Amino acid sequence: MRIWLGALALMASTAQAQEAPAPRILVAGDSTVQTYDVVHYPQAGWGQFLACGMKPGAVVLNRAIGGRSTKSFIAEGRWDRLMAEIRPGDTVLIQFGHNDATKAKPERFADPALFRDNLLRMIWQSRGAGANPVLVTPVARRNFDEQGKSKADFAEYSAVMRELAASTNTPLIDLEGASRNMIDRMGPEGARKYYMSLAAGAYPAFPQGQHDDTHFNELGARAMANLVAEQLAGLSVPAASLVMAQRPDLERKAALGNYACH
Repeated sequence: MRIWLGALALMASTAQAQEAPAPRILVAGDSTVQTYDVVHYPQAGWGQFLACGMKPGAVVLNRAIGGRSTKSFIAEGRWDRLMAEIRPGDTVLIQFGHNDATKAKPERFADPALFRDNLLRMIWQSRGAGANPVLVTPVARRNFDEQGKSKADFAEYSAVMRELAASTNTPLIDLEGASRNMIDRMGPEGARKYYMSLAAGAYPAFPQGQHDDTHFNELGARAMANLVAEQLAGLSVPAASLVMAQRPDLERKAALGNYACH
């Protein structure tokens, strides 16, 4: 009888383990994060390539979209739709700030106080659904001062994230700091290869060329995704176990020419 009961308990625990879904990564953010269609190549967001640094079978659901701030992402119902997808154990990466700072567009603009309130809502609702929120400071623009040092264009917003991370015990990926350190080492001209600085006629999607120091090309998006993955691996969240120790698809020295991992 004891043997039979023991076998039954083992079968039940095995069935539960098989039924438990693996943790996933959901991403909320703006155009520096979003996934682009092939017609927009080479423009890309770091969320587009994050899965390329994860172990086989890892799932990344990138819900970032261009032109959105915490304010408009919530107002348009995008956050509610993301919440509807969440499963217990998931990790939610949250990067905003670029568009929150846009005073000229009131539908987007959120001052640091409102930005903080919006992030708090995202933190508490994620936790209420059994997920693990992670704040991601806004990624750096290619903007250097006269001494050749990269600028923190969204310092107030990054400061809010750092304060919230400390006061609410929320994990933080300091992408602003990591990306600035990286492009500082490259210098203003060296960093150009990561941004949408395109010659006329080089790409069908941009026949007139492009001079954009905010958005990333394929190579830049891969590099930023690698910075995110590197810090994610060190956090106490389930998704940390999904990060590959070696991430060659995110450490490429030359563009692949498409949005595939390899």
